[in-house]
Amino acid sequence: ELQMPNSIQTRLAGMGKGGHLFSTFVMGALSALIVGPCVAAPLAGGLLFISQTGNVFLGGLSLFALSLGMGLPLLIIGTSAGHLLPRVGAWMDAVKAVFGVLMLGVAIWLLARVLPGPVSLALWAALAVISAIYLGALDAVAVGASGWRRFWKGFGVVVLAYGLVMGIGALSGAGDPLQPLARFTAVSAQPENRTEAPHFTVVKTPEALQNALAQAKGKPILVDYWASWCVECVRMDKVTFADPRVKAALQGRELIRVDVTQDDAASRALLKRYDLVGPPAFIAVAADGKTAAQQEGYLGPEAFLQWLSRS
Repeated sequence: ELQMPNSIQTRLAGMGKGGHLFSTFVMGALSALIVGPCVAAPLAGGLLFISQTGNVFLGGLSLFALSLGMGLPLLIIGTSAGHLLPRVGAWMDAVKAVFGVLMLGVAIWLLARVLPGPVSLALWAALAVISAIYLGALDAVAVGASGWRRFWKGFGVVVLAYGLVMGIGALSGAGDPLQPLARFTAVSAQPENRTEAPHFTVVKTPEALQNALAQAKGKPILVDYWASWCVECVRMDKVTFADPRVKAALQGRELIRVDVTQDDAASRALLKRYDLVGPPAFIAVAADGKTAAQQEGYLGPEAFLQWLSRS
C-alpha cells in the first residue's frame, strides 16, 4: 500500500479540522487532483468532439455539463455530513486489494501494446498466480470454516489453475490471455481457418503514399492507416483481414498500408491528407483516383464486407 508520509497526513488532518476557508480550499484542490485523472478520458473525448463540430456554444455547454457532473457528487457527499459515506471496516482492505489487482491488470493491458505477446501473457500469468495465493489457494481450509472462506479458496484455486495455463501458453509463444493454448490448438485447426492478413504495400511518408497511389492508378485501391501501438489495428489484422471472405473481396484491389507508428511530421501529414484523427482508418479509392468511401475505427469481418461493398 502506497501512502503519503505521516507528517503530511498529520498536517492535512489538522487543516481539515480547522474549518477555515484556506484549509477548505486546499482540501478541494487536493480532491480535484484525485478526481482529475478519472475525468481525463471523458474530457479528451469531449474536446475531440468539440474540435470536430467547431460549434463554440455547444462546446462551452458540453464542458459546463461535464464540470457539473464532475463536481456535483463531491458537493452532495460533502454536504451530507458523512451520512452517505460507507462505514469504515475490514471490508475496505478487501476493496483496496481488488482495486490494486485491477490497476495492475490495466497496467499490463497498456504494456501489451508495446511488449511482445509472450511477455505480456507471462505478466498476466504472474498476476493471476499471485492473486490466487493471496486468496488462499495454497492454504488449508480449517475445520468449520465459513462458506465464504471456502468460496474464496475455490475461486483462488480456479485463478491459480488459469494462471498456470497462461504461463504454459507464454512459454509456447502464445500472447492472447483469452486463448493461452492457441499454439497447441492451432495444430489441429482446419487449413481454411489458418489464414494470414493479405500483403500490403507499406508507406511511411506523404511522398511514398503519392507514388504508390500513382502507380496503382487505374485499379481500385484500399488505403489502410495502421500503427504498431494501435490495438484495434492488430485486431484488424488477426480477425478481419485474416478472414477468408475479406481476403477474397480484396482480390483485384491494390492494398496500401500507411504506417503512422511514429508521431512525427510525416505521420501528421499523412493523417491530415484525409482529415483523420488516427488509426485504424480505411479509404477506398476508385479506379479514377477519387475517394469512394472512408471509414475510421475497428470493423469486424461482416461490417467491413458491407462497407467494402458500398464503396
